[in-house]
Amino acid sequence: MIPLFLPMSRALSQLTDPALFGVVWRSVLFSALLFAAIHAGMIGAVHHLAAGHGVLAWVLHALGSIAAALLALWLFLPFAAIIGSLYIERIARAVERRFYPELPPPTAAPLLDQVWDSIAVGLRVLGLSVLALLLTIFLPGIGLPIGWAIAAWAIGRGLFVAVAMRRMSRWEAEALYRTLRPAALAQGGVMAAAAYFPLLNLLIPVAGTAAMVHVLDLALTRGGTPIRTHDLDRR
Repeated sequence: MIPLFLPMSRALSQLTDPALFGVVWRSVLFSALLFAAIHAGMIGAVHHLAAGHGVLAWVLHALGSIAAALLALWLFLPFAAIIGSLYIERIARAVERRFYPELPPPTAAPLLDQVWDSIAVGLRVLGLSVLALLLTIFLPGIGLPIGWAIAAWAIGRGLFVAVAMRRMSRWEAEALYRTLRPAALAQGGVMAAAAYFPLLNLLIPVAGTAAMVHVLDLALTRGGTPIRTHDLDRR
């Protein structure tokens, strides 16, 4: 059995690797652009609805700024999932070069399947993040942990399958996910929790993707002998 938090600890230990650090600064840049676009759009909408001066206009502008920040925070996890998916190959090569040099070169699933799965991960996490936001608003107290659990499942399953498809077909990746569900969901839980903390959430695209590569590769090299993915059951 894979230690639940070994993948994330290994991923964090490698963040200074130039190959990974390059993705970190790109994710920071993309995130800044996302926040700026959301903030500008929200402020523009508020300004249009609350034209004029006075206390009411000031209050609406202040609330608009707060709402923009909260919206950007809630949208960050699906955005991070998309960024991580875009850089899976680069991140995986860096991880495997350092930790798993015995693995053969990957024989990936068809490129179209990989691209679609990467987009699907982001869209699925986006939809479930909206659901989590509604639960948090309408079920105060219990909505937040429920929302976290939903996000943890979405990112844990989706990102693991996307990473695994570098080395196997989709059905093999899904079968392997069922075998490694606790470890994959543990990484998803860490990423979903980190999304609530500004600055820390900037590490999600790199650290989260690298952690999923560790979950996969620790399974593929279990006992020092690569497992045969075509022998995985479909239970």
